[in-house]
Amino acid sequence: MELIDLVEEKIIRIPLESKDKPDVLRELVQILKDAGKIDDFDKVLKAVQDREDKKSTGIEKGIAVPHAKTDAVSSLKLAIGLAPHGIDFDSTDGEPSKLFFLLIAPPGLAGPHVEALAEIAKLTSSQSFCRTLVNANNAQEVVELMKGE
Repeated sequence: MELIDLVEEKIIRIPLESKDKPDVLRELVQILKDAGKIDDFDKVLKAVQDREDKKSTGIEKGIAVPHAKTDAVSSLKLAIGLAPHGIDFDSTDGEPSKLFFLLIAPPGLAGPHVEALAEIAKLTSSQSFCRTLVNANNAQEVVELMKGE
């Protein structure tokens, strides 16, 4: 399964309501819960927080890719959040993050997890594409942009 196959309106939130990193993580996990993608909110959130405590997943140029592995899921899960005004996410370049891609995978699923991270890196390598995504008006627009429609 490719990352693009996971993109659907119900896993996208524009704009994120959160104002800080802990709230962003909770909100992204809640998106998965609300979309019926996970059952155990607390277990997934703990896995994401534990991973984030090791090293920030705020990369650079306004992108953050929080991710974790947990047996609370049986397949790869994705949530996308946009914060046009940016949120401090302890990014490597010190800039606020605007695009958030949460990936959750089961422990034994290394291949698709790594492939999804690579796809996100490829997608977000274009600054103009990232700007267009951040300025999307709704979830449907994000789906269309990501699927190249």
